[in-house]
Parts: sequence; C-alpha cells; structure tokens
Amino acid sequence: MRIIPAIDLLGGQVVRLFKGDYNRKKIYSDNPLAQAKIFTDAGFDRIHVVDLDGAKTGRFENLSHIAGMIETLGVSVQTGGGIRSFAHIEQLLNAGVSGVICSSLAVRNPDDWLKALETYPGRCILGMDLKDGKMAYGGWLKTSDQPLEEFLQPMTEAGLTDIVCTDISRDGTLEGPNTTLYSKLSRQFPGLNWIASGGVSSPEDLEELRKIGVAGVIVGKAYYEGKISLKELAGKSGKES
Repeated sequence: MRIIPAIDLLGGQVVRLFKGDYNRKKIYSDNPLAQAKIFTDAGFDRIHVVDLDGAKTGRFENLSHIAGMIETLGVSVQTGGGIRSFAHIEQLLNAGVSGVICSSLAVRNPDDWLKALETYPGRCILGMDLKDGKMAYGGWLKTSDQPLEEFLQPMTEAGLTDIVCTDISRDGTLEGPNTTLYSKLSRQFPGLNWIASGGVSSPEDLEELRKIGVAGVIVGKAYYEGKISLKELAGKSGKES
C-alpha cells in the first residue's frame, strides 16, 4: 500500500477543507513548495496536489506552484482540479505532471475522458468522490444519479486502472476512513487499484486500510494536525514497483 501525502491549494496557500466546504478552510502554510520539500525530504516520491480554485473555476489557478514542485524537487505529482477537456489533460502532462485526476470531466465530457484513457494509459486517474453514495463533481458541489457499475464500465474498457475514492462525509474530519465502503468497492471491482482518501486519523487507520487491500491512501489533515508523524507515514508506505 502506497501512502501519498496531500497538498490542497486555495489562493496559493496550503489548506484543508472540512467535508469539502470552501467556507470551512484551515490554512497550514503560505509556501506550497516548502511544504512539498518537507515531504520529499522525508522520502516520499509522489505528492497528491488538488487545485481547489481550479475545481470551481475550470482554470489551473495554481499550476505555477505545481510546476515549481516538479522542477525544483523532481517529485512525481498527481493532480486534479479544473480539468475540463482532453486539451487540459495534455496541458498538465506537458507541464510535467505524472498523473491527472479527473472527476468532473468523466461526468460532463465522457468522450474526452475516454480518449484520454486510451491515449495516456496509466496516467489518467478517476477521482470518484462520493456524497451520500452518489458521484460528486464540480468542486463537490453537484452530484450524479448514475449507478457506479454503469458509470465505470466504459472506463475500464478504455483502460482505467486507478481510482482515487473520497468519501466526502469523512474528508477533513479525522473521523477515520470509511473502511466498509473501500472494502465493498474492492470486492465489487477487484481489477481496479483503489486509492482511499478522507478521514484517516491514526496509524491504526492505515493498518486497517492495508488489511482491506487498497492500493494506496492519501493522507492530509492527519499529518497537518499532528495525528500522524512523517516518520510513521513513511514507515507504513510501500512504493510502487
């Protein structure tokens, strides 16, 4: 199981939202590059970066910060927020991003999304954000009623392998991950690599997720609030081969 530390950017600052609520943010740093360096110095070679401004506006408001991390630190970055077209995916990949995470695109523009999956195998990650059991998109402000099986089938046929799955009700709450959800999804779709996100609050949570068999877990607020140290995170992380 790979542990990927998270940096959420809003107005150029490192923040965390509570249950995806833009009005309930907490600022942790005014220097995203310095925060990324803390992670790379601890041995992490991939960072999960979300452009929260982009998720609302459809523009890459924080791309300069993301590009700076890649160029200065040589770190692998997977990023999402503001991706609305195939051209946007190409723009991010050309900027050096290792993986693009899309949720709104998959719902609003499935043709471009499927084209991206086929054109860039292994580099397009579905951001499956769940709100009350429904797919959420557009900065978690809208939801879709489409069944997950129906939603995922054309993507897996096009080559989808990785999904970052966030239970919005747990995101930023430190209430523990929704292990029941991740266990169910792993059994229902065993051919996909599930990356859990939301709610992690302790090393024990990470151990539970490891037992379930998820491919990875994204950790943000638990680190920023001092619930899990970088040493503990690095000690429980297994890098991809």
